[in-house]
Amino acid sequence: MNMMRTAMLLAAMTALFLGVGYLIGGTGGMVLALAFALATNAFAYWNSDKLALSMHNAQPVTRMSHPQLHDMVARLARQADLPMPRLYLIDQRQPNAFATGRNPENGAVAVTTGLLHSLSAEEVEGVVAHELAHIRNRDTLIMTIAATIAGAISMLANLGFFFGGNRERGSFGVVGLLIAVFLAPMAAALIQMTVSRTREYAADRGGAEISGNPMGLASALLRISEQAKHVTMGSAETHPNSAHMFIVNPLTGMRLDKLFSTHPPVERRIAALKAMASDGEYRQPAGRRTATRRSPIPVVRRK
Repeated sequence: MNMMRTAMLLAAMTALFLGVGYLIGGTGGMVLALAFALATNAFAYWNSDKLALSMHNAQPVTRMSHPQLHDMVARLARQADLPMPRLYLIDQRQPNAFATGRNPENGAVAVTTGLLHSLSAEEVEGVVAHELAHIRNRDTLIMTIAATIAGAISMLANLGFFFGGNRERGSFGVVGLLIAVFLAPMAAALIQMTVSRTREYAADRGGAEISGNPMGLASALLRISEQAKHVTMGSAETHPNSAHMFIVNPLTGMRLDKLFSTHPPVERRIAALKAMASDGEYRQPAGRRTATRRSPIPVVRRK
């Protein structure tokens, strides 16, 4: 159901993009909009991971530099039946994480130093498992396409405003131009946020199944959301268009469940995970220790 809903939302966003092209430039504008959409999505498909990692100055992690973190991710990747993703560290005090990559074979997981400092190993496992679920579900590609089309719609609307749109259709052209410039970008942002929200719930469930511990992820979500209210992530504030990628919205001052929030309310996500834990609706990996491990994962900083 989630995948069908996501496909319908992406189709709606694509139709909106073509509609903006038509309102601005008629049939020719629609054809150009389609060509532009194909080009921007092709670029995003091949380069989205590099762009996302560079935005946050993410540095690669090896087993030699961070053995405990590396071994944890490798174990969870095996439990998820995924290739070992590339692993990155972001030097930011705010605890957070995101996944990127066009497919599981090119997946990458980036965590902040704040995540490793502030959370227990059990909670970090929950976060990493959530990001691996995004990779397994190919959400990283879906959300990249949604973000790319939304950005392209805004760019197209701005171009239409600058060049005056299609003046050959009289008053409809003026009305169409106003719709394209002011309403279409807002609608595109709303669709993008809906796609992101849909995929977050699915990744929470998948992460709980991968780790075998819904309460570890629930505890992590609570800790991250509380700290994100007070600890600013500079790279996210500089690149707010990347906020939808993170497990919790990294932007300060945007904690409320507003119309354009990139994430569903943390309280609802935690409630769903608690329901999973009480109902036993998750796979328990063989040999998992049930004791809570409170010690954080050590961070080895580069000299």
